[in-house]
Formats: sequence, C-alpha cells, structure tokens
Amino acid sequence: MTQMKGIILHGGAGTRLRPLTFTGPKQLIPVANKPISQYVLGDLIGAGITDVAIVTGNVYPDKVKEYFGDGAKFGAEISYVHQGEPRGIAHAIGLCKDFVRGERFVTYLGDNLLKGGIAGFVNKFSKEEKMDALILLTKVKDPQRFGVAEFDEEGKLVHLVEKPEKPPSNYSLAGIYLFSPVVFEAISRLKPSLRGELEITEAIQVLLDEGYNVGHDFIEGWWKDTGRPEDILEANRLVLDEMKPLVEGSFEDDSSVQGRICLQRGSSIKKGALVRGPAIIGENTVVHPGAYIGPYSSIGSNCVIRRGEIENSIVMDNCIIDTNNRIADSIIGSNSEITSNAANAPRGRRFILGESSTVML
Repeated sequence: MTQMKGIILHGGAGTRLRPLTFTGPKQLIPVANKPISQYVLGDLIGAGITDVAIVTGNVYPDKVKEYFGDGAKFGAEISYVHQGEPRGIAHAIGLCKDFVRGERFVTYLGDNLLKGGIAGFVNKFSKEEKMDALILLTKVKDPQRFGVAEFDEEGKLVHLVEKPEKPPSNYSLAGIYLFSPVVFEAISRLKPSLRGELEITEAIQVLLDEGYNVGHDFIEGWWKDTGRPEDILEANRLVLDEMKPLVEGSFEDDSSVQGRICLQRGSSIKKGALVRGPAIIGENTVVHPGAYIGPYSSIGSNCVIRRGEIENSIVMDNCIIDTNNRIADSIIGSNSEITSNAANAPRGRRFILGESSTVML
C-alpha cells in the first residue's frame, strides 16, 4: 500500500490507571489478553507500515522493549526513541525527525483502540500527495477531555482547541495523525502550554493558519481512548464482541462452555465449571469445578480459577482466584491472588489491583 513510516507513542504517566501503572506502562495493559499497543502496531502493519518507532516514557521503558523487541515476531522493524518525562505529543513527534528522514508518516497514540484499522485513511493520504496532514476525528460525549475541532459554515476545519471548557463541537481528535515532514518546522516554533507540554493541536493550528493543506476524516466505527479503568473494561467488551470462537485447550463437559469462547493452548475447563462467552482464557489456565466465568471476561495465561464468579473483568497472567465472592467490573494485575475464608458470606466485589497484589476476604 505505502512506504510510510509509523510512530507509536508509548509514554505518559498513566496516573488515572494507578495502581496498574506503578509496575508498567498503561499501553501494555491487556485487552482480550493482548496489550493495547499491540493492536496499534497491528493497525499500522495492516496498513502496510512496517518501519515503526516506539516513543517510550519514564514508566518502565525496558518492559516495552522486552515485549516488542526488534519487531521481527510481529512482522515489523521496530526502533525506539526515549522521551522520558511527558512533554506532549508534539514534543514526542519532534524527537522522531531523524527516524522519519523526510518521509510521510503516521503517529498513533499507543493507548487508543479503533475498529476497522487505519488502512483506508493511510491509502487516502498516500494518494493525496498535496495534503500536508490528515487528522482523524470521532464524535464523543465528553469533548472537554480531548482536543476538539471547530468548523466553519461550509464544514471546513478552521481551528483546534485542547480540552476546552466550552467545546465548539463534539468532534474530538482521535489520536491518529498523518503528516508530511512540514510538521517538524511547525513543532520547532511551539512553546510549552500551561500544562508544560508541546500541544499537537497547536502544531496543527500552525499548519492551518499558514495555509497548508490539512485534511480531516471521520471514524465511523467505535474508538476508545483507554485512559481510565472504565475505558479499558469497555474496550475489552468491544473487542470480545467481535472475537471469533477458537478452542485450542480442552473442556471436560460440553455443558461447561456456552457462547463464543476463545480457549487458548494448554488451558482446561473442568467438569462442573461454567464459562459463558464472549470470553477469552489464556494459555495454561485451569478453571476448576464450581467456578464461573461470565460474559466479557478476559482471563490471562497461567491462572488458576478455583472458586468464585468473574464477570465483565480482566484478570492478567499468573493470578489465583479462590473465593466464594463475585468479582465484577474489575481489573486484576499480574501475579495477584484473591482468596477468601469459606465461612464468609458471598458478596459482589470490584477491584482495580496492581501487579502482585494479595487480597484475603
């Protein structure tokens, strides 16, 4: 399709996702058992972009490099650019000037999820050689949280404003930007905002004000910015809704599985357990008799689910759940353990647990 380059922004402090981000970057939090930024890489590869730079921040950048490596196992060539402290999207892009080397490129926020990929947008930008930028917009309920677009009476994009108190529209920047190298000159002239960051909205505004050809397009399917726990759980539901059933593991009784299930290699569902989809269970996980895994649950690899009910939740790798409680709307970090005294009365619980947590109920 194209020889454009790709940039994945993998920085940020992830303060709204603590304690999950005390031990790793937010973009590596799994949705349907796959890190969010892996979906982003998959979108770039699906659009024919395999030369990719990942911009890392100060939250465990080594974990990012350990997971993605040189990109070969994903079908890409990955290099790394270190930003450190979060100084804005435009600052992160500016650090990639040497990587881009005069080529056109896509910048994709590593904590965004998009239905249908970006191949159509990349194709459009590739064909429009005179277009200097193409920004993607999506309709949102809470535009105050995002960069927002303003249009004139003819529907032409005229202005962008970051996190406005009084939004001029409900159309937010979707965190996916296609640029020609002219953007680097615009970035070089920016000054830090009140947040201490170089704002991408201001860089694009420079291009608009100086008459560059800035196009825009609209995302028709769903789009999620996974900056909060509730956003991650909703993204998990959206992905599981589109998941195709796959059984590589085993289950002892047909009545133990209902609906669309992805049961990965080496996992087993024992007789007397119940898994109701859509749900995914990772490799080498065991679901014991009496345990219940309900719809919109993602259970990681090497987990043991001895007792309990789990619904609309994400349980990461190497966890043990042995409780007579119902766990709902929860995100459980890797290597965590939730147990309870058998004498305790069952209750519903909601958790946001960081890695290696232990909860005794």
